[in-house]
Amino acid sequence: MNWTLEVVVVPVSDLDRAKEFYADRLGFHVDHDSSFGPDARIIQLTPPGSGCSVVIGRGAVPDMPPGSLKGLQLVVPDIRAAHAELVARGVECSDVQVLGENPSPVPDPLDNVGFVFFSDPDGNGWAVQQISSRA
Repeated sequence: MNWTLEVVVVPVSDLDRAKEFYADRLGFHVDHDSSFGPDARIIQLTPPGSGCSVVIGRGAVPDMPPGSLKGLQLVVPDIRAAHAELVARGVECSDVQVLGENPSPVPDPLDNVGFVFFSDPDGNGWAVQQISSRA
């Protein structure tokens, strides 16, 4: 049996500001933005190419302090290109960092060990890791 992770709830304080960040700055696809009365709203967004979405909302999601989620991780085949895209989209992020040593640096010494870090407007922490091939 396969067990797939499909949705991660990201706690935010301002839904419209977070939607703008994830959709317009990061380029996530807005799957839906639904209200369920005056006190409940769910926005589901999916990173390009991902099988897992993020949900931001109020009233119908677990109550977590905004900015308390750390360690979310996106994977890309080219960390340098991802960094350039984040910068071009106006996302404040770290420079490319190397964490560890690639045991097989061919064809790219950043494969598996190249990272970029950023936070959303509430302080939820994200990492982007380069993995261009898997064993």
